[in-house]
Amino acid sequence: MQMNMVSAINNALDLILQENPDVVLLGEDIGKDGGVFRVTDGLQAKYGEGRVMDTPLAESGIIGSSIGMALAGMHPIPEVQFAGFMYLAFNQLVSHAARYRSRTRSTMTVPMIVRTPVSGGVRALEHHSENPEALYAHVGGLIVVEPSGPYNAKGLLIKASRMQDPVVFLEPTKLYRLLKEDVPDGAYEVPIGKAKVVKEGSAMTIVTYGVMVPAVKDVVEQKGTDAEIIDLQTINPLDRDTIIDSVKKTTKLMIVHEAQESFGVGAEVAAIAAEKAIYELEAPVTRVAAPSLPYPMPGYEKYYTPTANKISAAIDKLMSS
Repeated sequence: MQMNMVSAINNALDLILQENPDVVLLGEDIGKDGGVFRVTDGLQAKYGEGRVMDTPLAESGIIGSSIGMALAGMHPIPEVQFAGFMYLAFNQLVSHAARYRSRTRSTMTVPMIVRTPVSGGVRALEHHSENPEALYAHVGGLIVVEPSGPYNAKGLLIKASRMQDPVVFLEPTKLYRLLKEDVPDGAYEVPIGKAKVVKEGSAMTIVTYGVMVPAVKDVVEQKGTDAEIIDLQTINPLDRDTIIDSVKKTTKLMIVHEAQESFGVGAEVAAIAAEKAIYELEAPVTRVAAPSLPYPMPGYEKYYTPTANKISAAIDKLMSS
């Protein structure tokens, strides 16, 4: 069945609620209104207010309550309306959710999935277009996932719901309704911690994820470049083997992400390549990312984010190296 990402995630949540009676959804306006992007539309009517709960506007309270639920044997899936609002719950995630397994020598775990929209491209207001994946990936104990389309969004979410550790599930806002894919009706899993080779090639490796995957694919197809495209899918844990094997084959590496360049996921990928494939690299690693500035107001998005022209120019420069 053809689904966009909103439909695929809604379908996944429906299946998860059916499968596990301990699962509850909670967040601002997710019940009666179905969430700001209608991702949870219809689920409260189907499962009741006891399992799909509207909460006050209090992100720290939402995440703190979810941690308590998880420790008590439930499997909460809280939604934070936008990633920029989740900073208010950062302490709850870092000091508690991420540490309970280590703190208790694995006698207690925090099975929960924190869902939140990320990235820009939709001309949103301040705090509505954040790319915080590196912040959460740096925290030991948090799994960080960022899908790039309907199929892997559904499969990754179902896989996350069957795990016993806290997962930060980042959903690119621009991709919610941008494209449709064939998505099976039933439950299936996409492995967490495994990257996907979206396109095989031999001229260079392009590592990307989330909102930039369709953008990179479009540029590569239009240019006819023999590039290998890798969709990370999971930011933490990172699939090092797929990256290293590809770089050793192509001998050139580019990383594309919408988040700020400094101290970002691209820096980690570049370091992995330098440590494990330095003798195979025939050119310096190239990064295409945003400048190290706060995400701008809507009128300046095209100057801030990696555009098709910027990606194309970077490919040309790396190919000529």
